[in-house]
Amino acid sequence: VQLQAFGGGLVQPGGSLRLSCAASGRIFSTYFMGWFRQAPGKEREFVSAIVWSSGSTYYTDSVKGRFTISRDNAKNTVYLQMNSLKPEDTAVYYCARTYYSGSYYDPSKYDYWGQGTLVTVSS
Repeated sequence: VQLQAFGGGLVQPGGSLRLSCAASGRIFSTYFMGWFRQAPGKEREFVSAIVWSSGSTYYTDSVKGRFTISRDNAKNTVYLQMNSLKPEDTAVYYCARTYYSGSYYDPSKYDYWGQGTLVTVSS
């Protein structure tokens, strides 16, 4: 499985960005696709996850109502629409996938990761 994340950039507070994660390879065993982020000096943290088959979604509290995860199964792509961005959203964002059906928030359960894309929220 190969994952390629893109769409990051510099945006002002209150602005929007859409991240994309294109998956290729043996993705048929995927249960969750997730987005994580890591800010400088901090641990990698869960942002959002989506069940590949059903589309059920999960979010960390700090992004609920602002971020939306979605997927396009035909394109093997997962998206993260980020609205009302805040400076504290600044981080490298990673997409990842797991075949594990539980603990979608635990990065250790994910076996394949994209390369990360930098999101900077600053005026």
